[in-house]
Amino acid sequence: MAVDSTENSVAIVAVPFPAQGHLNQLMHLSLLLASRGLPVHYAAPAAHVRQARSRVHGWDPKSLVSIHFHDLDVPAFESPAPDPAAPSPFPNHLMPLWETFTTAARAPLAALLETLSATHRRVVVVYDRLNSFAAVEAARVGKGNAEAFALQCVAISYNIGWLDPGHQLLRDHGLEFLPIDVCMSKEFVEFVFRTEKEMQEEGGAGAAPAGMVMNTSRAIEGEFIDTIAAHPVFENQKLFAVGPLNPLLDASARTPGKARHECMDWLDEQPAASVLYVSFGTTSSFLGEQIAELAAALKGSKQRFIWVLREADRADIFADSGESRNHDKMLAEFTKETEGTGLVITGWAPQLEILAHGATAAFMSHCGWNSTMESLSHGKPILAWPMHSDQPWDAELLCKYHKAGLLVRPWEKHNEVVPAEDIQKVIEEAMLSDNGMAVRQRAKVLGEAVRASVADGGTSSQGLDDFVAHISR
Repeated sequence: MAVDSTENSVAIVAVPFPAQGHLNQLMHLSLLLASRGLPVHYAAPAAHVRQARSRVHGWDPKSLVSIHFHDLDVPAFESPAPDPAAPSPFPNHLMPLWETFTTAARAPLAALLETLSATHRRVVVVYDRLNSFAAVEAARVGKGNAEAFALQCVAISYNIGWLDPGHQLLRDHGLEFLPIDVCMSKEFVEFVFRTEKEMQEEGGAGAAPAGMVMNTSRAIEGEFIDTIAAHPVFENQKLFAVGPLNPLLDASARTPGKARHECMDWLDEQPAASVLYVSFGTTSSFLGEQIAELAAALKGSKQRFIWVLREADRADIFADSGESRNHDKMLAEFTKETEGTGLVITGWAPQLEILAHGATAAFMSHCGWNSTMESLSHGKPILAWPMHSDQPWDAELLCKYHKAGLLVRPWEKHNEVVPAEDIQKVIEEAMLSDNGMAVRQRAKVLGEAVRASVADGGTSSQGLDDFVAHISR
């Protein structure tokens, strides 16, 4: 697509990391910035541009015309199936993609930045923090009129644990930060540190970001935002808390311009706050034994539910082989046994609409930051079942700090199959007990505070205003 060409305008280039939770957050931010009248260029490998466009939710699809999309030409990469039996729950099957992307995306990104810098007063690169190469390429722009801002796609409180796992703020609230090599695969940890070291050596101080945009709200992480702002690592950076980036839907739960998913009609027929939504994101796959135990727990609890049961994404979601799932036979029987009580969705689910709906009471989740923010922003508590990466930390924040969640499976048992009786116990606590009602009430109050933060005059709304003003200066 042709680019805007005016010496007085500021061009924004969004560079997401190619995994759904990261593509999604930068897409939301891109749409928010474009809605403020700024020219935004979204640059990713072709398959991931397509993925981001096809899965964007909460926005009218027509809004996508406001974004300039650019395919970063990268070589073919392996797209193996996820392995539920792998030693680590981390999605190591995506490593070939990430290695290829980090090496090959630099040259086409550099070419795009040079083109834009020649026709714009300033180029602002907003990049996923895993893509440190984007800051290096911004620093190299010939006219010297480019600057880079990192997008924090995980909780800002996670940074505190990363920098100082024994920090006083964590101790005061009884929060435990697990070492990254416990929650991520050895290969990914080595990849992160290797690429970061290479970029620091190559770019030096000039490649440091000018600031950081955070997908969080003071209502959720105010104490942590202040602590990070005072930390020496961030003292020379401007910080902007602008979250949640996801749209906030009302109880009618309709995304403009999109056909309504059939599950929404079913939700309309359910009593208020009676349905448990179950979904584990796009990077986690369960063993067949665990799926059977979860099915037994849902059936045994006799609670209404919507269960999204799908395999983890491959590196290229459009190249999936269409292999049959090992649990198809079990699923057919389970669907028959729970007819009228619940729904199983094996494709893409309208998560924002489900969470916004008045019939939805709670969300059993892997605690990815996207899902956490989406759930809290709609006032729904989380039954926490963290899988990998920052997810155990998000469970700590939800269950211990905000007390707006209940832990399904402690991390130390992540290599074990959780029995149905343990899962059912947490479901019944959330849906039937006084403590569950108290957790649900805390999530509701927190949701109201989050919504206030993005309303006119709210702290996140002001944060976005401040960011737009700063880059447009």
